[in-house]
Order: sequence, then structure tokens, then C-alpha cells
Amino acid sequence: MNTHYYKVAEQVFAFRTPESDKQNYLPSCEPFAYTPKEGEDLLFTLTIDDNLSPAENGELIGEFDCGGADFNVHRLADDSYEFLIAPPGADFCGLLQTNALFTEATLALRGSTWARSFAANNSIMLLYAFAAADKNTLLFHASVIKNGGHGYLFLGVSGTGKSTHSSLWLKHIPGSELMNDDNPVVVATEQGAIVYGSPWSGKTPCYRNISAPVGAFVRIRQEKINHISRDKTLEALSALLPSVSSMKWDDRVYNGIYDSISLLIAHVPCYTLGCRPDQEAAEVCYNAVFVK
Repeated sequence: MNTHYYKVAEQVFAFRTPESDKQNYLPSCEPFAYTPKEGEDLLFTLTIDDNLSPAENGELIGEFDCGGADFNVHRLADDSYEFLIAPPGADFCGLLQTNALFTEATLALRGSTWARSFAANNSIMLLYAFAAADKNTLLFHASVIKNGGHGYLFLGVSGTGKSTHSSLWLKHIPGSELMNDDNPVVVATEQGAIVYGSPWSGKTPCYRNISAPVGAFVRIRQEKINHISRDKTLEALSALLPSVSSMKWDDRVYNGIYDSISLLIAHVPCYTLGCRPDQEAAEVCYNAVFVK
């Protein structure tokens, strides 16, 4: 087997492929390629094995969308998991089996070169999110701008204008740069939080191996008047919790995420921005949240 190592937000993981398999499955991971130190812990290892067969029995947990992929989830008798992975509206192209902690996983692939890469990339993202969930490391659904040495995360359900608001900062707020446009990683600490670029950035190819202290979380809402207010604790919780990749049926994953978000709320300001997609919205937000 060929083993490739990557490091994202201080977490190292391995991706193993047969020696005969020459496909480059994870081009967006290349900026995160890493040579591990002797004895260094791995977050998880994913091995490609197209001979993997579906489990004969298991409990259907449900179906969900994550990162633009459809997942069909079964829990097996030993509390491990099996996922069927498919592009939206298409046949499945990946069969992923993982242990209960998401630290050891095997993936069988089918379909075109694109489909195989799609399943591999989404499997890596899923394993990362759930293996790291109890390590104060969260995969957010957000667009993030870096300005003045801090990162500002724009949150909201799909279609609310997260990427649009980032583009307004890039156009109208000097010194702004895009760190990630869909799935940054946030590490919570007792001193605050650090946001990292990741190999996953939605439709925008922004795969940057960079980091910054989090200046603020900002929930975006489309409104006719531009205005911003700082969230109280419950408001912040209602903004952050739905913005993190989670599994409510897995206590380790969900409790780890909840604890990390509680830590974030205690140390990082959260805001709600009602806005139009215009220059004034970017300026109103910047003037309120920028860390001087």
C-alpha cells in the first residue's frame, strides 16, 4: 500500500491506496501534505479497498447531506458505522465502513475517476469531522475572511449570503483575504479559538494551509436594513451549533461538539448581522467586529 499523510489544524491523518492505484484522489489535500514524526498520533487512517462488501445487517440511522454529498448511514452490531456516499441525486459511488471512534476506516469505490475522487474526499471530510469532535476541533460550515491578523467566520444556512458577504469584504475592506469559503476548522481553547484553512471549501477552490485567531463569529441574515448586534449566550448557541458537522445519534460526537461550542461562546464574541448584499453591509460588520 502507498500511504499519504496530511496535517489539517494540528491533526494528522493517513490515506492508504493500493500500489497499483495511480489516481490522485485528494488534490485539494496537497497543500496539507505532511511527514509525520516518529510515534506521532494519527487522527484516523482511511484505506482504499474496492473488495469491501456491504455489511449483512445493521440499523438504518438515516440519510443526511454534508458538504454537497448524500450519506446513507447504518450503525452495525459492534457500534461501528457504514455509510453509502453519493453525489446529490446520483447513484452511490462509495461504501465507507468505520469503527465507532472514526479512527480506522475502509472505503470501496465505484464509478468514474471523478466519482471515485468525490467519494474519497467526502469520506476524508466526514472522518475528520467526527474523529476530531471530542478534541475541541470543529469543522464549521462557514465562509471566513482574514483581516488584521484575525479570522472572521460568517455563518448561516445555505443561500443566506455567506460567500457574498466575504466577497464584499474582499472588495471593500482593505487588507482582507479569503481563508476558506465553506468548511474551515476551528480549534477551541481556554484563551479563545484558532481558525484554520482546510482541504474542503465548497464550490470555491480555496485550500490554504493557514491559520489565525478567531476575531468573531457572525451569523448572516438577509434583511432590508444593515444592522448588527452582539448575541447573548442562547443566541450564540443557536447560531454555532447548526453550523458544525455533527451526529446527534452519537453521544461522543455530539457531547464533544457541544462542549467545544460552549468553550467558544465563553471566549469569542458572536454577532448577528441583518444585511443587504452591498458595501455598507461589509462596513457595518467590519466596524462592529474588527479586533483593534
